[in-house]
Amino acid sequence: MKVLVGVKRVIDAYVKVRVRGDGTGVETDNVKMSMNPFCEIAVEEAVRLKEAGTASELVAVSCGPAANQETLRTALAVGCDRAILVQHDGALEPLAVAKILAALVERESPRLVLLGKQAVDNDFNSTTQILAARLGWSQGCFTSSLEVEGDKLLVAREVDAGIEKRSLSLPSVVSADLRLNTPRYASLPNIMKARSKPLETITATDLLSESDLAPRLEILKVEEPPARKAGVKVQSVEELVAKLKDEAEVL
Repeated sequence: MKVLVGVKRVIDAYVKVRVRGDGTGVETDNVKMSMNPFCEIAVEEAVRLKEAGTASELVAVSCGPAANQETLRTALAVGCDRAILVQHDGALEPLAVAKILAALVERESPRLVLLGKQAVDNDFNSTTQILAARLGWSQGCFTSSLEVEGDKLLVAREVDAGIEKRSLSLPSVVSADLRLNTPRYASLPNIMKARSKPLETITATDLLSESDLAPRLEILKVEEPPARKAGVKVQSVEELVAKLKDEAEVL
């Protein structure tokens, strides 16, 4: 079974994000970038499927600028067999990414597409659902466990009432949640080996028209969240209730 794994390059999760002075977005110049944490989980799950003998080939895919090659090399170092960079220097919204992935699915014919449930930069959390709808495939979102049994996927996700378990028919699109696994670190020997693994670069316009890639949303302004106010101590329950009622207006 061939598995297609999507990876995204984002600002490192441990870096404090700064808003640009003109309010048009966040500062990315001279900022440490890394693989989206949920994409790391998706890659790890794909590698585990191959180690278990379920997956035969792992193809990592990233959409974006040439710098995404670094992120793809990380996926190759962890255990993916080859990588595809769909190069595009402009902004890509989930709909455009889903269309790109759908075109690659048609070309590569995988049985399973693994994605992170969301990216920590924009939190859209919609690429998986859009892709599954365009392909007409079954989908498993926010997956916290995954098992392959023949032509079926047994997936589970956390819901308010507990754990929800589903059986999906392959082919399928699955998004990885935090508790699916713990990603491994790429060892130095594997990082060196990844340099010789195939990494194909194609342009987004090779797959889609400019109109399909064009953003449909306009960012009006990006601003820092308001500073958190200092807490206050109250002397009694009555005073607490009064503040919640009169000042916070939550009662």
